[in-house]
Amino acid sequence: MKIESLIEDLGSGDASRAESAVERLAELSADTVVPALLGSVAGAKSTPQLEPVMRVLRRIGPPAFDLVVAARRREQLSAWQAGRFLEVFDERSAAQYAAAAADPDRQLSSNGFMGLYRLRVESEAGLRALVETYARGRGVPHRAADYARRLVESRGDRLRALRRDPAESPRTRRGAMAALVAGGGLDALDARDRAMIERLIRVKIPHETPSLPSLDLCGWFLAVPGATYEGVFEALGLHDRRPITVRAGRAASEGAHSTVVVIRPDGTRISAGRVFITPELDGWRLVHGPLPHVLGEPWDGMIEAVERVSAHCGQAQLFYVDTAGGSDLWLVAEAGRVIRRYTAEDDPEWEGDPLPWETLATEDPEYDPEYDDQPPNAGTARAETACAHLSIDPGEVGPSTRVRGHGWLALTAADVGHGAFRGALPL
Repeated sequence: MKIESLIEDLGSGDASRAESAVERLAELSADTVVPALLGSVAGAKSTPQLEPVMRVLRRIGPPAFDLVVAARRREQLSAWQAGRFLEVFDERSAAQYAAAAADPDRQLSSNGFMGLYRLRVESEAGLRALVETYARGRGVPHRAADYARRLVESRGDRLRALRRDPAESPRTRRGAMAALVAGGGLDALDARDRAMIERLIRVKIPHETPSLPSLDLCGWFLAVPGATYEGVFEALGLHDRRPITVRAGRAASEGAHSTVVVIRPDGTRISAGRVFITPELDGWRLVHGPLPHVLGEPWDGMIEAVERVSAHCGQAQLFYVDTAGGSDLWLVAEAGRVIRRYTAEDDPEWEGDPLPWETLATEDPEYDPEYDDQPPNAGTARAETACAHLSIDPGEVGPSTRVRGHGWLALTAADVGHGAFRGALPL
């Protein structure tokens, strides 16, 4: 039977005919069958259209893998089509996946790492591909970081040996170090490299100009006096603190990589977050991180946490802005008790006595007591204004800010380790 007829049987909808076609096509020369199969779906734009061909490619194995890659290089397949086809191969194509992962083409490299990760391949070829990828120093392909984590757990000693091997090129040794950091942070490095990174951090700290995210759109921070900030660590139950640059601290405490879920040896799951405590900025230290991990939730738990911090530090201020959601709050706690609070979505919005710098709503020239109903303690300042009066506006931090000391990166749970968090941090 001709190849064309067998390809028609693949998509006939008859399960028996389709299975027979798969078997017969897989027995023929891959050099003849695969180009015909790929040509038959040249215009396909959905996975169901590709699935009959995918079944044959999977059955053929490594020769089909190579021909799919060659077709993609000739642009006979779209990146999407090639990606779908390269998802189907099994352990027989482990070497092909490793070769693809090492390819300079980022899309092909992503396909390779996805295959290595899916099949749990922990080969020397896969390790070398990972090292080469990080040695290039450009954008990391998809799944490379996940694969790095897997290899650091299973073959960390091999990566550390590669890092120290004088027979390897400086490029390879550099790539091995980057792969270790990507997969396990500083904890994955040997003592010599950890000491080198720590020295580099301490060298950079005195010379950096701090820059913090503003409250313009959405954000939160806690402010405490610089002289008493040490109380934050005990009050919030923070662990494993390390000196850090402002740039690295921001990156560590924001976004998806600021939290991690760790499975303990006994099977219990624990969620932890990274917390950044800034250097002293104009007399204040600011605390950033994933809000539920740092201050807890719901609302009452957050208030209790801020009051606890104020008991340890003398004073604590919380600021939160979510322009999109309409949330806006600020509060000041002293000696374990909130003395002033504004919460846009509460009733009443204002609690506590006005602070000396505040302008009250009743003092507005247009306020008419006959028609306007405002409690006597109602102020006018939102969080973005209040922070500048109370401590420091993070959006104004820059070259003119007085800086003392260095920042700290700490964790919200014990025995997790910084290496549990994904990705390298910019210094």
